[in-house]
Amino acid sequence: MKIKKLISALMVPVMLFTSTSCSKGESMREITTMELVRDMGLGINLGNTLESCGSWIGKNNGVSGYETAWGSPIITQEMIKGYAECGFGVLRIPVAWSNLMAEDYTIHPDYMARVKQITDWTLDSGMYAIVNVHYDNGWFSKFPTEKEECMKKYTRIWEQITEEFKDYPDTLMFESLNEEGGWESMWNRWSGGTEGKADSFSLLNEINQKFVDIVRAAGGNNPKRHLLIAGYNTDIDLTCDPLYVMPTDSENRCAVSVHYYTPSTFCIIEEDVSWGKAQSEWGSEEDVAFLKENLDKLKTTFIDKGIPVIIGEYGVATGNKTPETIRLFLSSVTKEAYDRQLCPVLWDITDVFYDRSQCKFKDDLLLEQMMAAKS
Repeated sequence: MKIKKLISALMVPVMLFTSTSCSKGESMREITTMELVRDMGLGINLGNTLESCGSWIGKNNGVSGYETAWGSPIITQEMIKGYAECGFGVLRIPVAWSNLMAEDYTIHPDYMARVKQITDWTLDSGMYAIVNVHYDNGWFSKFPTEKEECMKKYTRIWEQITEEFKDYPDTLMFESLNEEGGWESMWNRWSGGTEGKADSFSLLNEINQKFVDIVRAAGGNNPKRHLLIAGYNTDIDLTCDPLYVMPTDSENRCAVSVHYYTPSTFCIIEEDVSWGKAQSEWGSEEDVAFLKENLDKLKTTFIDKGIPVIIGEYGVATGNKTPETIRLFLSSVTKEAYDRQLCPVLWDITDVFYDRSQCKFKDDLLLEQMMAAKS
């Protein structure tokens, strides 16, 4: 789940983007993925931007129409520099590739160029970049019933991405998918039963293996690129389930991705909904103990076995909470994650934590508390 506010599309003229230069063609360093993930430090997401999608947007609005559809201004190099100046070491760049795509799954060159431009700005700023296939209008839900066609599309997308970015250095990481790896049509975790569970896990494992195989078979630096493998629905409990299997990788350069929005009644909602009562406070002994229990599980299951972990998203809905409570939760997750050698990547959308117009973090004290996790 993510904290998203869908905002009416801003009518912005179609723009053509050309990629700027970054250090391409460099050889891949002899650095383990564990060392690389540690070097990332703390991260932040460029949320509700390149992954904005929806049939209501309309392809005639072009690249900028999608980029601004969920409330973001056009991203500038100064905005990207601002993230680095805040102290973030990695920018996760979620992408909905289907927005401008032909029937044969060819990605529009303007869309690819815009992703490359923002990635270049990220690397030029000194940060790492993570590029993924995000929710992308939900076509992943069709995998159980249209597996052959979905796998064809998935393969085609990654073949194009790996070709376009083949000469990029190891400061660029690819992520197999977002949270969509897990299908309630096959197995509902809340049902209490196990029928279909193994099949659903097996399908995700197959997709993740396909991802690794595509990248390793691609040219340039891709045979040695560090990769991020999506957990089962990026849920900690399910990703730590024995049925979840990391893909085979001849290079042993894979990390696992999970998300942390726990408890959901605190992190996701700002008012009561059918499935839960909104929670505005966090920080009791029980709350902190549960946080540590979850992150200890990741350490035991993965870190202690030599598998790096990136918390690709963590965050909190801010509308019903005090700044003090928000700071306590986010700084606590950041510290407990970093202390266990996990890389935490804050989920952020336009002007929630980072002011995209001023190119700076909105709450200096929160930023200071989060960055203190590295000391």
